[in-house]
Amino acid sequence: MPAYAIAHLREAAPHPEIAEYIERITATFEPHGGRFLVHAAQHEVKEGGWPGHVVVIGFPGIAEARAWWDSPAYQEIAPLRSRHVEGDIILVAGVPEAYDPAATAKAMREALQAG
Repeated sequence: MPAYAIAHLREAAPHPEIAEYIERITATFEPHGGRFLVHAAQHEVKEGGWPGHVVVIGFPGIAEARAWWDSPAYQEIAPLRSRHVEGDIILVAGVPEAYDPAATAKAMREALQAG
């Protein structure tokens, strides 16, 4: 099952350390099968607020995403970003190819009826 690292990063003043982080990040996730799916792209807010930028890195699975985040290579460069850019970052497992949201709705209805 695929997994994703999703970042919602706030606006920040340009800084040389941020440029260095961007230059070096790909080398930290490629050994774990990661690749950028969204980076430096404009986004449209349809509900609520989402100031700043969106970054999505895809991985073959959640184990690979965790291994990347915890890796010495990534932890070495993470402060280059975190010293200058506030944000929220999550790791999340995707759904299998045959995922059926109707099954989730059915389980929810059954739980509501039982409760």
